[in-house]
Amino acid sequence: MRSLRPERDRRNRTWAVIAGGGTGGHVVPAIAIGRALVARGHPDSSILFVGSKRGIEGRMVPAAGFEVALLPGRGIARRPTVDNVGAVAGLVAAVTKAIVIMARLRPSVVISVGGYASVAGAVAAIVWRIPLVVAEQNASPGLANRMAARFAVASAVSFPGTRLPRAVVTGNPVRPEILAVDRSPRGQAAARSALGLPADGLVVAVAGGSLGARRINEAVLGLATSWSDRSGVAIRHVIGERDFESIASRAPSLPVGGLVYQQVKFEDRMDLLLAAADVAVQRSGASTASELAVVGLPSILVPLPGAPGDHQTANARRFADAGAASVIPDRELDQARLAEELERLLSDEEARRAMSEAALGLAHPDAAARVASIAEEHARG
Repeated sequence: MRSLRPERDRRNRTWAVIAGGGTGGHVVPAIAIGRALVARGHPDSSILFVGSKRGIEGRMVPAAGFEVALLPGRGIARRPTVDNVGAVAGLVAAVTKAIVIMARLRPSVVISVGGYASVAGAVAAIVWRIPLVVAEQNASPGLANRMAARFAVASAVSFPGTRLPRAVVTGNPVRPEILAVDRSPRGQAAARSALGLPADGLVVAVAGGSLGARRINEAVLGLATSWSDRSGVAIRHVIGERDFESIASRAPSLPVGGLVYQQVKFEDRMDLLLAAADVAVQRSGASTASELAVVGLPSILVPLPGAPGDHQTANARRFADAGAASVIPDRELDQARLAEELERLLSDEEARRAMSEAALGLAHPDAAARVASIAEEHARG
């Protein structure tokens, strides 16, 4: 953690605090909002992120050029456990630290993006009567933002009908490099060349998150084995850290002229993969869904079972209802079901075109700027 700059304490120069994090689904939109505020004339030194010591914001936020204050503690389990005693104590410590930070800095506005640290940030904003703006990524709001929204001056939401007070549909902010994705024939060819994918034929992009998604990984491995002789199709399979050794050790031997099957642990250039692909197979977290919409990529979504509030199913349902994706429940996903869905999409260019247009219809490429505008509108002073 980088300490607060001395001049921030002496001169009270903080304009905005962005509170929350824990996962990329919270941190990526938060950073996008911070960058949008900078683009609107607010110095990066006037924006402070408040996150959790256990979250990835401690690494991602400084890398993006912003300061971050990291709070102690961890989330409270929804089921009663002995560990919750320590978790409550940690939350009290986090709230106390957030209140001290807000008292010293007195920002003009606090933006809650959800996650553990946003609870402490929201409480501190309420205590010091600082305008609070909630930025909710999912169709089904998380608990932290549901609590904060009761006291918020506005709730920036990603989907129409999201049940939060004073909701304004802004969309979910995405990374600038995703906004710059070029899926034109020229852009697609350049992306395929950069990733070592065939220039011709169809490309399927598979990704289940940084850790991976076991059921997706097993289904894709089985599919690659059964499609080994299939020409004109390439699969780039982002396996994730947890399952990489197991999946990679069972990779099929492929004949020359058959299926092109790439396995990678991580995808450092997701923008290139989204540009190169014709169809994606992914989970339906908020950031993933928003990125698919912005680039207009047809998809097969496999919601993560057990996600808080079943928000991934809610996100996927919005895409399916719009005609932008097909959805396979995790419990139903296997090689045969995945093959059936992919066969249908890969053999029907018109269906893919319609899904792409539907996805673009759900996109909000200006989401970060719109959230920043709401923060400016309600900021004090």
